[in-house]
Amino acid sequence: MTAATVSKTAALPSMLSLGLARGGTELREFFRQKENLIFTISLPALLMLLLGTVYVKEPAAAQMFAASMIGAGIISTSFVGLGMSVVADREDGTLKRLRGTPMPFTSYFIGKIVLVFVSSLFEAVLLLAVGILRFDLELPTSAEKWLTFAWVFTLGVIACSLIGVALSSIAKSTRNAAGVLNLPYIVLQFLSGVFIMQSALPESLRTAGSLFPLKWVCQGFRSVFALNDDYAVMEAAGSWELGKVALVLAAWTIVGLVLVGRTFRWSNTTR
Repeated sequence: MTAATVSKTAALPSMLSLGLARGGTELREFFRQKENLIFTISLPALLMLLLGTVYVKEPAAAQMFAASMIGAGIISTSFVGLGMSVVADREDGTLKRLRGTPMPFTSYFIGKIVLVFVSSLFEAVLLLAVGILRFDLELPTSAEKWLTFAWVFTLGVIACSLIGVALSSIAKSTRNAAGVLNLPYIVLQFLSGVFIMQSALPESLRTAGSLFPLKWVCQGFRSVFALNDDYAVMEAAGSWELGKVALVLAAWTIVGLVLVGRTFRWSNTTR
């Protein structure tokens, strides 16, 4: 191999740099679509405002409800929003065009996850603002609580993004993608302690909800925003189980990687 060849090879962009560049493209496209931007980021806050006004009657309940809604909002963006975005890219030929470029599909997913991280962060900030202004939400004051928020947020976004991408392979077009992705999300909100505390559900439904990430993301966030640890008794296990939260979300990240590798399709006719 000549020195010129070595120099040319060394100059090739890395998978990560390509992914970050793709993330920048995804963000620019997302912020240009004003209607989609407003709907995606504001919908969880509107639901929180409407449902919270009806059901939240005391400060402790406001803390728990706000935490659960932050978890549900993040999963909506990562699981539903990202899954539908991949379906749209497949349908309009974006994926087919990208396949003909040097960019590996891993970089494509890095770009999508960058988009989800940023949009989910905006969404979480808006939810916190609504919680503070309308429900007197108290923010955590300890670094330990915010560290918990950070790793639950990160693992939740990555795990649910991968699952959304894997499930998007079932949808043949954007017309049926909403049903494919929204149906499990809506059901899991009721099984995962978003609208009803899991401790109030029958054991069979608690078990079903505990198999999926949403329950653990919401539980992790409730541990962050609870006024004190006494509220852990409201959980199905009577404790926050943060170690188990991390384990389950990490396991779903691995499962998601495997599923994406096995199911991802560049078009509706080819893998």
